[in-house]
Amino acid sequence: MKKIDTLKKNYEFKNVLTKGKFYSGKQIICYISKNKKNKNFLGIAISTKIGKAVKRNRLKRLIRENYRILKEDLFLGNNIVFLWKKRMKPDLADFHVIQEDMKKIFKESKILKED
Repeated sequence: MKKIDTLKKNYEFKNVLTKGKFYSGKQIICYISKNKKNKNFLGIAISTKIGKAVKRNRLKRLIRENYRILKEDLFLGNNIVFLWKKRMKPDLADFHVIQEDMKKIFKESKILKED
């Protein structure tokens, strides 16, 4: 299994959140900014107010898996940060809704390759 390149440092997240473009779906929020590398970097930030660690980790797994499925169809050279909408309950998290949100966001941001 290939490893997903992730944003790890606080300043990397801050750069994307301040300079990146904002896109919203039903359950997730996304910020996308360009980078000068030939890779896409993924960051997932879920607030502790959403729930305890088990719920937050489940949301991260759902987002990461959906990204893994779609990453082959994306143009390279982007930093992508996903946030969970605070008003959405984590119990309502649905794999297919997150996938639809991601496709919609990636099409809107024009980083999804059209077949």
